[in-house]
Amino acid sequence: MKRTLSITLVVLAAVCLFRASNLLNTAHAQDEGRGPVHRTNPENGVANSVEDPGEPETGHGAPNRGEALTTGGTAATTPISYHGGALIQTPRIYIVWYGNWNQSNGSDTPAGQQIIRDFSNSIGGSAYFKLNTTYSAGGYTITGNASFGGETTDAGTSTRISDSDVFTIVKNAINSGRLPYDASGVYFVLTSSNVNERSGFCTRYCGWHTAGNNTSGARIRYSFVGNANRCLSSCAAQTTSPNGNAGVDGLISVMAHELEEAVTDPDPLSGWADASGAENADKCAWTFGHFQYQTANGAWANMRLGTRDYLIQRNLEHNVSGDLCKVDATHN
Repeated sequence: MKRTLSITLVVLAAVCLFRASNLLNTAHAQDEGRGPVHRTNPENGVANSVEDPGEPETGHGAPNRGEALTTGGTAATTPISYHGGALIQTPRIYIVWYGNWNQSNGSDTPAGQQIIRDFSNSIGGSAYFKLNTTYSAGGYTITGNASFGGETTDAGTSTRISDSDVFTIVKNAINSGRLPYDASGVYFVLTSSNVNERSGFCTRYCGWHTAGNNTSGARIRYSFVGNANRCLSSCAAQTTSPNGNAGVDGLISVMAHELEEAVTDPDPLSGWADASGAENADKCAWTFGHFQYQTANGAWANMRLGTRDYLIQRNLEHNVSGDLCKVDATHN
């Protein structure tokens, strides 16, 4: 089991996302030192569930070769079920920029940040995000809408952070007043590519989400996602991307994955999950559907949000007749 820290805050499971060597590996875990770890962990030999939709047509992170990226299957997945917990009906996205987002590497740049802002302002109400409306349950009505609530920069200079550091970064942003506390908020710590999340970014996951209590007792839902420019072969689907920034476009795909899971399972695993612990987006991870098109620079995309094209992993549409991975209600 992963090492235990002397931390009294209680949080529930986090969701990890990682793909390497053309193999999908998704897992659930609790925040560092705050409970059992469900990741594949050679330290304790406990393996997580693995969803593998199959090998990609082009190879994960490979240069574009004129073929669509991994489409994924069209058959119903194993069932997902509701466990009675809270859901977020209409989330607000908050961003904490951590690290150096003013580099000359063409990825960690103000222009890269704007791509992420544009995504955050346009995902709400999209046909893609409305797939989450199929998870309304327990008196919670998921609207399919979302909004961008605001952003701040953390002045921390460490380039090696831990799971608990991520929560501290979020709490500091809220408790200092730089971001408001929002019970419907999902707080994203987005790190530049020179920052390593030392519990396994790029080697065991590309992002995760979880929840914890602030010192006031207020429940905070938050997520870590790193700039995939640190490891394009592991955390980005293509090296030429729709917005000309493969690292940031890869980050956005993971961010979308974590956001929809934070909506349907904000306190993992008390909302929606299957018998193995996979959440809705986990069951479709690293598949991009059959409705793909090429942008002017040759990159593949599967949706247009606002004024930009994106290649974003499919989500699971819940249906009593069978759960299906889709890009939107009419495209799988």
